[in-house]
Amino acid sequence: MEVSKLFGGTYKGRRCLVTGDSGFKGSWLVAWLTQLGADVKGYALPPNTEPNHRTLLQTDYGSIEGNILNLDALKAVFEEFQPEIVFHLAAQSLVRYSYDNPIETYQTNVIGTLNIFEVSLQTKSVKAIVNVTSDKCYENKEWIWGYRENDPMGGHDPYSSSKGCAELLTQSYRKSFFNGTSQHILLASARAGNVIGGGDWSQDRLIPDLVKAAAIQEETEIRNPLATRPWQHVLDPLSGYLMLGWKLLNGERAFADGWNFGPDLSSNLSVREISDEAKSFWSKINYVVSTDKKNHHEANLLMLDCSKSNKLLKWTPVWDRSETIKKTIVWYKDYYENGVVNTQQDISHYVQDAIRKKKAWTL
Repeated sequence: MEVSKLFGGTYKGRRCLVTGDSGFKGSWLVAWLTQLGADVKGYALPPNTEPNHRTLLQTDYGSIEGNILNLDALKAVFEEFQPEIVFHLAAQSLVRYSYDNPIETYQTNVIGTLNIFEVSLQTKSVKAIVNVTSDKCYENKEWIWGYRENDPMGGHDPYSSSKGCAELLTQSYRKSFFNGTSQHILLASARAGNVIGGGDWSQDRLIPDLVKAAAIQEETEIRNPLATRPWQHVLDPLSGYLMLGWKLLNGERAFADGWNFGPDLSSNLSVREISDEAKSFWSKINYVVSTDKKNHHEANLLMLDCSKSNKLLKWTPVWDRSETIKKTIVWYKDYYENGVVNTQQDISHYVQDAIRKKKAWTL
């Protein structure tokens, strides 16, 4: 199947703006959109890790370095590029960092999102916005069932709270400014669980910490070994974001709403379990359990109920937990031991598996 025909062929030749393209998920999204034949522009701060995924990919597209808090710079990008769809991924995305930098976290995740909405309203070319938040936007009561899209927003730490605020902002703008039948923009939000995959070198994230230590043959200190998370490969939620964009660009107003994109229940693993499974694919991975000296609160249990996206959007994950962890760890192992970047290969394998499983976006 010709790649550009995926998602109904919607993205071929379409002008797509991706904020946060220097980040982990943003760089994967740009790589996939480029394969789909989209005309892509990125807007983000410079990469903050070395190495970094975007530089390794050497994807042929235009990226502008800038801050989403700089309203004038943002306006200039929109005026010049005239995007048809905006995938908003730019964010301060680290929980522990948010405790030390709460003002930056709220400014970036709330006011930055507000700026994206305001500039989009002023740009006639924009037809759709997919605002990417987090599963941590929900008021987490540590219960054993998944959160649904209509559950209350909340968040204990500044990061989680800021994402809840971003969701409330999205709801407000959808009702206040994007609600008329003549309005040219459809707005959706997307919430995903703990996303893993090659090319993430962020601080205080389990998989990056494990593989960075393995590369220099050291042990990783892990916190909260019994904390359970919904682990998924980055391509699974990205397929959900792309499905949303497809529907919104086609003018299907029913999809201008909030959506969960999480893994199957079998992919809910504890920190210790996923560390052990990662080691099975790269023997150099080793860890010891440590105590968080700052004693910051972190959720012990968090899951998403994806019934809505399963039934209405016809979205389901492609890779199970074993394939997710294998692809992720092999990506890093090949990079550190052979200097090989498997991103494009992983996208191709993912698409092939999706076609074989007859996922809705491949038909």
